Amino acid sequence: MTVGAAIATPKVDWLALSPSLALLAAATVCLLGAVLVPAAARRAFSATFAGAGFGVAAVLAAVVFDRSPEQELLIAESMTRDRIAALAQIVLAGAGLLSVLVSWGDRRRDHVGEYYALLAAAGGGMLFFVSAGNLMTLFLGLEWLSIPLYILTAMDTHRKRSLEAGLKYLIVGSFGSAILLFGAALTYGATGQLGFNAIREATGADDPLFVTGMAMILAGLAFKASAAPFHMWTPDVYEGAPTAVTGFMSAATKAAALVVTLRVLVTAFPEQAEIWSLAVAVLAVASLVVGNLAALAQKDVKRLLAYSSVSHAGFMLIAVAANSPLGGRALLYYLIPYGAMSIGAFAVVAARERELGRAVTLTTLEGYGWERPFHAAALWVFMLGFAGFPLTGGMLGKFYVFSAAYEAGWWWLVVVGVVATAASIYYYLSVIRALFMRPAPARADLVAAGGSPAADPALTAAIVAAVAVTVGSFFFVQPLVDLAGHAVSALSF
Repeated sequence: MTVGAAIATPKVDWLALSPSLALLAAATVCLLGAVLVPAAARRAFSATFAGAGFGVAAVLAAVVFDRSPEQELLIAESMTRDRIAALAQIVLAGAGLLSVLVSWGDRRRDHVGEYYALLAAAGGGMLFFVSAGNLMTLFLGLEWLSIPLYILTAMDTHRKRSLEAGLKYLIVGSFGSAILLFGAALTYGATGQLGFNAIREATGADDPLFVTGMAMILAGLAFKASAAPFHMWTPDVYEGAPTAVTGFMSAATKAAALVVTLRVLVTAFPEQAEIWSLAVAVLAVASLVVGNLAALAQKDVKRLLAYSSVSHAGFMLIAVAANSPLGGRALLYYLIPYGAMSIGAFAVVAARERELGRAVTLTTLEGYGWERPFHAAALWVFMLGFAGFPLTGGMLGKFYVFSAAYEAGWWWLVVVGVVATAASIYYYLSVIRALFMRPAPARADLVAAGGSPAADPALTAAIVAAVAVTVGSFFFVQPLVDLAGHAVSALSF
């Protein structure tokens, strides 16, 4: 017998890995372009390949979704091939593609290839993260997506706020990762298992260390989801990061963290559902209260949207706390219009920033509706969607979340959610009031130098797509809910 024949090699499911590999390939090409492509063509080259990477990843994830009617554990339960991971990957790849379009018109002059390479690498990490099947790949995926985001946040090296935000995100994010890793170590110590399914069947689940480990894993994931009280990094990082990166983090990072939270809690800790459901409900209430109260006092639009994202993390955690198939469907449906609204809103903010060369506040938005009617109308749609108004997917998302909470007996969560929605209307409408109901102040520092800004077809296309998803998810709700239902069937509630 030869040596090679004696070594058993695991079967590798390349189709399940292909979405992440597509983005890794795109990141590699972008890095090569940063060295080999002339500077004049570097932006178009890198953006094209990064966008193509996200597009190909979305198509491959759709193929995985179609060919994975049953859940399959891969490579010693280190990864999972199922429809919930595939649907999350489609959403994440779509968010990445829109972020590339928003980034195209950025005035960045240096490290252009590196910027798109990091964006693709972060996207690849997120796609890997949502398919994690054990505690080790969970942590590896978390670090894979986090490290490129730390660098992207500090990418505007000429701005002090960007550097400060990058350092703060690195420190707080590393603290969150350490908590998750410690929780994983305690869970492994109590059960002797790494796989989520193996942990569920382990005999050491009665150990207090096991519950402590579960709580620390939940806390680590709450850091990434910007759920209160683990949200302290969010306003400063969102404000300091390049705006296209902020939109990507707001939509994609939160989506990945919440999908993984649902998978880990339902798969690995079903016997402790009574404990973690209450803990998640408390996190949801804290996020709704802190996010909405803090947003009421904001004048900077990026900080307002940051606290808005904390509030929406609360709505989505209500769906997780329901611990039911309806809750899973509500979460997956909610992520679709929410992601589009987040990236679309930050795209409009990016357009205004590039026009004025300064931060966007409610004051600098005054009269914008008459200067740039399309951008203002789009931002109006996104604000109404965030607030849960009819004809937007935001309304149906909240309706499904409240339905799941009511079905699970969490009626007081419904009450808190309705009150939070009512409070949020004030600050969302304050943005609309600044756009259309206040004349533009006659100040020289609010006038775009050199006349009207140059046309940015890529950013316009991203805004159009975001509006289409925000409104389309209202009218085509049933197909999306059906997709979410097929995806959630992979979990054992």
